[in-house]
Amino acid sequence: MQAIKFRAAIAAVALAAFTGVPAATIPAWAKGADAPVTEAQLAGHIKILASDAFEGRAPGTEGEDRTIVYIVGEWAKAGLEAVPGSTTPWLQPVPFVESQTVGGTAKFKVHGRDFALEDDGIILTGRDPSVSLADLPAIFVGYGVDGAGKVNADVTDKLAIMLFDNAPFGEKLPRYRERRQMLADAGAAAVLVIATDAVPWAQLRESAGGKAVRLASAKPGAPVTGFLSLEAADALLKKAGQDGGALREAAKSPDYRGAALPVTADLATQSAIRPFASNNVIAKLPGAKPDGKAVLFLGHWDHLGICEPEGAADRICNGAVDNASGIAVLIEVAKRLGSGQRPDRDVYFLATTAEEKGLLGAHYFADHPAVPLGDITVALNIDTIAISPRGTPVATIGRGKPAYDAVVREAATKLGRKLDEDGEADAFIQRQDGWALGAKGVTSLMVGGSFSDMPLLEAFLGSDYHTAADNFSDKIPLGGAAEDADLHVALGRAFADTKRWPGTAN
Repeated sequence: MQAIKFRAAIAAVALAAFTGVPAATIPAWAKGADAPVTEAQLAGHIKILASDAFEGRAPGTEGEDRTIVYIVGEWAKAGLEAVPGSTTPWLQPVPFVESQTVGGTAKFKVHGRDFALEDDGIILTGRDPSVSLADLPAIFVGYGVDGAGKVNADVTDKLAIMLFDNAPFGEKLPRYRERRQMLADAGAAAVLVIATDAVPWAQLRESAGGKAVRLASAKPGAPVTGFLSLEAADALLKKAGQDGGALREAAKSPDYRGAALPVTADLATQSAIRPFASNNVIAKLPGAKPDGKAVLFLGHWDHLGICEPEGAADRICNGAVDNASGIAVLIEVAKRLGSGQRPDRDVYFLATTAEEKGLLGAHYFADHPAVPLGDITVALNIDTIAISPRGTPVATIGRGKPAYDAVVREAATKLGRKLDEDGEADAFIQRQDGWALGAKGVTSLMVGGSFSDMPLLEAFLGSDYHTAADNFSDKIPLGGAAEDADLHVALGRAFADTKRWPGTAN
């Protein structure tokens, strides 16, 4: 009943927004060049989306409901429409399963003798409400994959111990989540990931002890997963007669095949499991001359919600930069494409859920597309865009296809922007929603200044990122975001123009 009321509210907001903007109010500039996006326009959206009233925009909360009502209202005012034929107009329901560990034990034997790890050196999570595994033989698998991206060892019914960091060999190899799943698919009964300096152990313990979310349709992971601190892993390996540093060095070879350990493990977990639903938001701007190809803009609406314990001075992770800023840009791009000269091709706008949980909303859309993936000529992802000031060069995550790179170069140059092609931004390709579509063959780009100025980006990632400090304030540099919004309007027009862009290219 609550879902029905929510969808009725969405429909009412969309209808009111759509009927509340008479054609006479369309500004004169709409017939010519697009009006520049202003910092004030972006600030207005960010202030609302990152306000405490939205409670940090966590999936499956009242904060989600408020977020969706706002996005749908703004998109409807821009002239967007619900995708025809949808049984849930404006929404793509995404079913999830939430789990939280409420108890667990790990007991190890080395050469048949008990060996105790410090309790604060291991984190366990279970797939089911109760899991109990006994006498699992352990194997160290390095990165878990070889140079070809295939599982590198026999892990059937074993405890696989894997490194967290990305493999230093090969290109576009899977990240740790994907490698962990690959080991589960190969039959591993449990997977423990050795944490390294990439994630501070205290931070990892805190996040892993919280609520984990997965797609209800996802492949089942290993019955037990978890993490080992580097110190705990080295202590276990030393007791097993191995040198942790030497093993990690050996694992850097693309031909590494793992090392069986004289270790067995008894692992038990208890978890609270809860199914729930969240939503992607999707809308369409019908093209003036549709040719079967489409442009897709996307960005994630979610953030971390109420993230601090009772008694904290600020309990809400509001996600102003990540990613209220991206949704603000999507809204303003939609307004310009919707009220100016209508693009030839259909243009879709997608606001995804659960990006912060591992690009889950984007993966669900890629598996259940509201528009055929083969029809999408390009996907333009917008995330964490309010980092850099005006005048920052343009970097592209996902570059490397000459025809697409040429369109970006031409659009940026016409706006007086310089290009940053040093490749530093490439490190983030698997950390953004476009990756889920790119894995399905859709050319996906993330274009702008935020991933060009690495010192500024790293300063944000090392401070306000994923904390209660990511609030709206005057310190957020919206000049670069406004410039990037203008660039996305130009890119949308270029890729949606049947004469300028053929619809397919290598």
